[in-house]
Formats: sequence, C-alpha cells, structure tokens
Amino acid sequence: MRISVVDVGSNTVRLVVADAADGVPLPVHTAKWRLRLSEQVTPGGPIPEQAVAQLVDAVAEADRTAARWGAASPPAFATAVVRNAPNRREVLRAVRARTGVELCTLPGEVEAELTFLGARRWMGWRSGPLALLDIGGGTLEVAFGRGRLPDFVASLPLGARRLTHEFFEDEDPPSPEQVRALRRKVRHQLRDVAARIRWEGPRTAVATSRTFQQLGRLCGAAPGRHGPFVDRQMHRSDLRAAIARLAALPAAERAHLPGISAPRAAQSLAGAVVGHTVLKLTGIEAVTVCPWAIREGVLLRHIEDGPSWWAEVALRSEEAAPADPVPLRIARAGS
Repeated sequence: MRISVVDVGSNTVRLVVADAADGVPLPVHTAKWRLRLSEQVTPGGPIPEQAVAQLVDAVAEADRTAARWGAASPPAFATAVVRNAPNRREVLRAVRARTGVELCTLPGEVEAELTFLGARRWMGWRSGPLALLDIGGGTLEVAFGRGRLPDFVASLPLGARRLTHEFFEDEDPPSPEQVRALRRKVRHQLRDVAARIRWEGPRTAVATSRTFQQLGRLCGAAPGRHGPFVDRQMHRSDLRAAIARLAALPAAERAHLPGISAPRAAQSLAGAVVGHTVLKLTGIEAVTVCPWAIREGVLLRHIEDGPSWWAEVALRSEEAAPADPVPLRIARAGS
C-alpha cells in the first residue's frame, strides 16, 4: 500500500509519499514548495488573497504528485500559521473547492501527540520514558510519555517566527536586552510545563522540527547528507554557545553558519533561546535530534486506523472556531 501526507507549515508545503510495508512508512518520494507564509502573515492577521492562491496551487501540485507516485489523495494539515488566521475557514474551503483536498488544522496538543507517536516509533521502546520538544513557527509543543502515545502534552505560543516578530523586528542583530526580554518571557511561559517534565524524569529526550535540526547542525551534529540513521545529539552547553554566535550576527550573515538556511536565519536566534531555555528549566542536558515527527505520526495513524479517521479530523477542523481546539480523540493502545 502506498500512502502520502501533505504538511502546510509556516515556510513550506511538504509532501511525503511512503510505502506502508510491515506497518512502517518507508519514504519513496518527498517534495516541497516554498511559500514562506509566515513572511506574508502578521501574527493574528489574515492570510492574504495572493498567499491563499499560492497555497492552493501548492496543495494541488502535491495532490497531483502523490497520484503520479501511486498514492491516493493525501491527508493534509496546516499548522499554526493557518490555524491562527481569522480567515482560516475561508482558506480551508478554498483549498477544498479548488483542489478536492481536505486540508485541516490540528490543535497544538494533537500535533504534539502525533509527533510523539512518530518519535516513539523512531526511538523504540528502549528509550524508556520519553520527553519530546518541537519548535514550529507559531508554537512550541512539549510531550511526555511512557507508552505509544504521550501521557502529557502542551502547546505554548513560543514559536520561533512568532517570537522573532515580537522581540527582534526593530533591531538586527537584536540588543542584549531584547534577548534577555525574550528569555524572561520563555521562562514565564514554560514554568509549569517544565516542572511537570522535571517531575516525570524522562530517560530520553528528543527534539524534532526543522528548527531543531538546523540548530543541531550548528552545534556539531552530522549534516543531513549522512542519512537519517546517524546519531545526532545536541547538548545544552553547545546550544548556549550557539545563542552567542547567532546574537552577534545580523540575520543575513547567520545564513552562512553551518546548518542555518536563509529562510530560517532570522528566526534561528529565537529558536535557540527557546530550545536552550526549555532544556535548562527541565534539567535536560542533551537531546537526540529525531528525523521522524508529525508527518510520520499521521502516516502511522493512517496505516493503523485506515483513512476513515482523517475524514472526522477534516470535518471537525472546519466546524471549530479558529481559537477552539478540534475535539479529536487519539486512541490509546488497546482501545
């Protein structure tokens, strides 16, 4: 069986086509379309008409590409950049009407559960009690669990793009006081979540997302060309040093550092501050940078529960108000 998934993020639309052999999604083709929606949308503002048209074109091309690779129309989801837009419903309806693809939005907590599932399967049971960190453009997801799915999840408005817009728009590079102000906000927002993770005492900690992948490379992890099976560790002390390197440079020059891409250079400093602060507050010394995340979580659910579960997600996504969580129950093992 060949399956696929489309992920509409703050910078790109990504397609993964995979063979579901023996219950494992083995990728056979990936593609991406760079839209940079976050650069066209102010936090809390609507998605402009031109950006909606670009999104529709990218999703339509992703659907056609999936079909060429022998996969059915893919489940498609959008993260915080669409979820928080006041014209979210209009965007989802435009995509459905013009492409036939049921693009939906997921609340951050459900994103965290699906990401945890992908990370758990990648890391395996030997990783024991597992903590998950994921930095997106709009939110930070944190999860902890001992089994297939997490016992605890949280989604906080600490995304790298959101915080860059809030704290670093006026000066490039930002002043030391701006960096300290950002760190104070992150500490305040993370206080309760970090206390829970410390109390749980995870045996293993993993970090997912492009932000963490690029920061891991900056901190000395192997480049992507070495393949997904290379062990990639990122230590808290190295991330602290990376903050100093990033803060000393304007965004354009950060793109020359190892691992930092031009589209994410501006938000790399905020991502590093969030990442270091959450590691420090939780007492985690190092994380494994995990290549599996939410897209693999969606594919795993598709394999295990069939395509019908996504139809309910799409329906409830459109019915829910933009600020409301989508009432989606993720089945636990044995249920």
